[in-house]
Amino acid sequence: MRDFLPADKARRERVLSIIRERYRAHGFDEIETPVVEDYERLHAGIGGDNEKLAFNVLRRGLDADGIRAAADDPAALADLGLRYDLTVPLARFYATNRAQLPAVFRAIQIAPVWRAERPQKGRYRQFVQCDIDIIGDATPRAEVELLVASLDVLDALGLQGGEIRINDRRALDAMLAAFGFADDERPGVLITIDKLDKVGVTGVIAELSERGATPDAVSAFETFLTRPQTRDVVPYGEAQIRRALPEGIDDEVVAHLVGIGDAVAAARGAGEIPLRFDPFLVRGMGYYTDTIYELALPSVSYSLGGGGRYDGMIGRFLGQDVPAVGFSIGFERIVDLVSAGEDAAASAVVLIHDRDVPVAELAAHKAALVARGSRVRLEQRTKNLKGLLERSAADGYTSFATVAAGAAVDELELRPLG
Repeated sequence: MRDFLPADKARRERVLSIIRERYRAHGFDEIETPVVEDYERLHAGIGGDNEKLAFNVLRRGLDADGIRAAADDPAALADLGLRYDLTVPLARFYATNRAQLPAVFRAIQIAPVWRAERPQKGRYRQFVQCDIDIIGDATPRAEVELLVASLDVLDALGLQGGEIRINDRRALDAMLAAFGFADDERPGVLITIDKLDKVGVTGVIAELSERGATPDAVSAFETFLTRPQTRDVVPYGEAQIRRALPEGIDDEVVAHLVGIGDAVAAARGAGEIPLRFDPFLVRGMGYYTDTIYELALPSVSYSLGGGGRYDGMIGRFLGQDVPAVGFSIGFERIVDLVSAGEDAAASAVVLIHDRDVPVAELAAHKAALVARGSRVRLEQRTKNLKGLLERSAADGYTSFATVAAGAAVDELELRPLG
């Protein structure tokens, strides 16, 4: 968990404002949910490994004897927990407020989440997620809207060369079936496949063997993995997708993926479509049902976001299935890649004054500049004026003026900082 100095906070808010504005332009509406959810909901088996990282809230009223008695039963110790993502709260929100929402609901959620991660570079116990979701639309139109809007955000942030890698959980399952993996071993096999980028083909095959996966299936999978074209993330198109998959994959799944690519290409206009088909993209969350995707930039080695369709989640809270699909931008990773930019205000002014300038005069000077649209800070002159100016520039101020006692409001001379 981190503190943010003023310049860092201003940078983060500027990036968040761009993300909000672009998503709203695509018809999404922002909602807000509580930071805590019921313990049973957060540990319902739909959050994958993140459930193990949840911060739980101790039940009120438990004394020392009660805590000892409940030590072996987490549900007896805690009845609430801090949210570890925004998807589970959204499912609960929709189930609770469905009667007041449109048939197809497009949601924005931008808020902090908490996970009990081990402290290390790039992993935080409190971090901001930026999610958009569409609930109530089972057609590929929903995926297309999410992908186009997210690519638009990337463009607005000035991050060039971004692409989205796409796969489908149904294609993954069919591929594992084609190799001969049994139904009950496929979840574990997917966990291993998800490590392909980190441990390579040799590491994946070794781990599958250690897991005791069906030997013939492991052998067939190894043969497929070592084909020259298999490990390439291919350009989008029906022929390329079919070539990247084993024979026998359902035509409906391939058509679904191709249709998404065609629609995104139409929305983006001329130029190469920024989509790639990755037959080994897994996404770790257990609630994904169909399409899954990840956002990547060629300049970095890690994912900048992702998501997918999770048609089965809301039904757990509502009692009937509702189609849902979402996309989450990795804000903490993206914010460090965005250039500082300029302050949104017309100017940001530091008024440097001597000790003897009356407060009433300072207030009048400041009010006049604020009324003109400037951001204004008052600073008493110090011996180290250069250091004061450098700090002000680092905080985002663009100009300064010195104020003497008795100076008229319109006599201030603004000079640029830096």
